[in-house]
Amino acid sequence: MKKKIALALFVLVILGLALPVYNLFVHLPANQLTGYISQPPLGDVAAILAEKCVVCHSLDAPMPFYAMLPVAKQLMAHDVATGAKHVNMTREILELTPGTVSEATLAKIEYTTERNSMPPAQYLIMHWNHLLSAAEKEAIFAWIQAERAKRYAVAGVEPELLKQAVRPLPEKIETNPAKVALGDKLYNDGRLSKDNTISCASCHDLAKGGTDQAQFSTGVAGQVGDINAPTVFNSAFNIMQFWDGRAANLEEQADGPPNNPIEMASNWEEIAGKLSQDAEFTQAFTAVYPEGYKKETLVNAIAEYERTLLTPAAFDKYLRGDQGALSAEQKQGYQVFKELGCATCHSGVILGGASFEVMGLRRDYYADRGNPHTPDFGRFNATKNEADRFRLKVPTLRNIEVTHPYFHDGSTSDLGKAVETMAKYQSGTTLSARDRDLIVAFLESLTGEHDGKKLQ
Repeated sequence: MKKKIALALFVLVILGLALPVYNLFVHLPANQLTGYISQPPLGDVAAILAEKCVVCHSLDAPMPFYAMLPVAKQLMAHDVATGAKHVNMTREILELTPGTVSEATLAKIEYTTERNSMPPAQYLIMHWNHLLSAAEKEAIFAWIQAERAKRYAVAGVEPELLKQAVRPLPEKIETNPAKVALGDKLYNDGRLSKDNTISCASCHDLAKGGTDQAQFSTGVAGQVGDINAPTVFNSAFNIMQFWDGRAANLEEQADGPPNNPIEMASNWEEIAGKLSQDAEFTQAFTAVYPEGYKKETLVNAIAEYERTLLTPAAFDKYLRGDQGALSAEQKQGYQVFKELGCATCHSGVILGGASFEVMGLRRDYYADRGNPHTPDFGRFNATKNEADRFRLKVPTLRNIEVTHPYFHDGSTSDLGKAVETMAKYQSGTTLSARDRDLIVAFLESLTGEHDGKKLQ
């Protein structure tokens, strides 16, 4: 019996040494990212990512022969599922934003590379040569900075101030003033709803942080929706619109509520009929849109107005170089925010809106909350891709002080509790009261101004 045990242990030791040695000399077949070597947007960095990252951060990467062996199969399947849950590189780089790499993906790669947390130790046990070298790290950092400078520059801001994952809000987006004026009126016009009682501003009130500050919004005939209304402020910078990303842009988003039976319960033909009875508005509208009232012109006017709804804040002054714009406590909170990895999802000019992330990345949010239902499925509702189940568009953190209640389910109006929830379920961290309060102080620096007045 002892001989058999010794033999089994000997075999395991041999395999434990043989497989890592095998990995030193045998490379996996090419994957999708390999095709981007020496091509934009990845350039030569694609070779590093393809060899050392994609095997766990993709659901379709080639696997070594031993991936089919007992135990190894289960362990590797778990690692791949976990890796792709955090970031599916081939999908996010090649499909979500073709030709670019999203700011969130750049932030994730930067964060893990800085902290030597990727590849993880258990992976390096089997892949001795996959630890990122100093030269490879420098190449990755240089690529990230080049991508940010090339694709995510902010006019009027020195390049040196744009090297981090979070950037200041642009001062404006170029728009057509005549279209903006029409969009402003339409945005506040109840005639977009069947019973003339609900306007865009009903659920996205500029006096309430661009929301209605309700858990769920009330539509025509007192009907109540099932998902929290996102803020309209700064929404032009979202990668897509709605929590599930079913609208590609603001125009597509504006087409949604009027046709929704719970929200406005109308249609563009009915709306055009009402507006046509308003001679003064019709004259103004056709002067800008000679083709008259139709879905395309109406949603374009609304979207053009929404593009003006930017809210510069004290934090933007800080990012532009004004060290006195934030208090010492807010600066400390920003550092804690970054150290925890919050900026890997809440990145870019609106600190969010650039990716779809699983709600409950480190712990099952829905098991604790209970009763998961259709709105919780997020991006899956739009794509029907199982990998998207429970993925939701990351909300902007701008003006979060006044956009309560929080999360897609509006489950809390306490900002401190919301911060603790994010730390628990997304970072796997239990915050000290001090760190929580510091982050809240930082978040308060994101409350911006509109028309010269700070949002309430």
